[in-house]
Amino acid sequence: MSVGDFREKRYHVPIAREGLPFILAAMFSTLIAAVLGWGLICVVLLALTLLIGHFFRDPERVSNAGESEIISPADGRVISVKNVPSVRFLDKPAVKISIFMSVLDVHVNRVPISGTIEGMYYRKGRYMAANLAEAGEENEQNWLWIKSDSGLDVVITQVAGLIARRIVCWPKIGDRVVQAERFGMIRFGSRMDVYVPEDSEILVFQGKHVYAGETVLCRLNP
Repeated sequence: MSVGDFREKRYHVPIAREGLPFILAAMFSTLIAAVLGWGLICVVLLALTLLIGHFFRDPERVSNAGESEIISPADGRVISVKNVPSVRFLDKPAVKISIFMSVLDVHVNRVPISGTIEGMYYRKGRYMAANLAEAGEENEQNWLWIKSDSGLDVVITQVAGLIARRIVCWPKIGDRVVQAERFGMIRFGSRMDVYVPEDSEILVFQGKHVYAGETVLCRLNP
């Protein structure tokens, strides 16, 4: 493992490391309110601490997906499955699967298929509600192009939401990634778009709830 390997940043703890400053700050504020005897404020801050801890939870996941299957990179609800004429990095048609992550979902993102990061693109943008169609075009977003071990291309996009203010992505171009391992997260409500080959066998539908690292979104055809 190289010194700069992104996996050094994601050794498992029950809480995503990016959330620790928020949780500790909320705990400290709750403690101060308790010491000062501010009963109602203490209760409110305690509830806020629990909510923040719940948001940044990072449970273990087990994937039984095969090499030709794409697993969900995010927890949430499928809000759209549609064909698109092209996608960033690739000048060819694809199927776009959009997943909306509410503030109650786990926000740690996982690799959908084993392969190599061939391209990355980050763009600043607006902070519209992530479940709106325009969010995929207007909001802050981070694109990753994964060339699978079988040579097929999968592109995923982390899209910031209404109250999301930071997209976290650990790997870099050239890194090898393994299916179901953690690669980043988006803070406080967001969305993930997954672009798969046009001839893929889609296994999910609009309205279905999916789980990062476990739910199979589609099966690739060789």
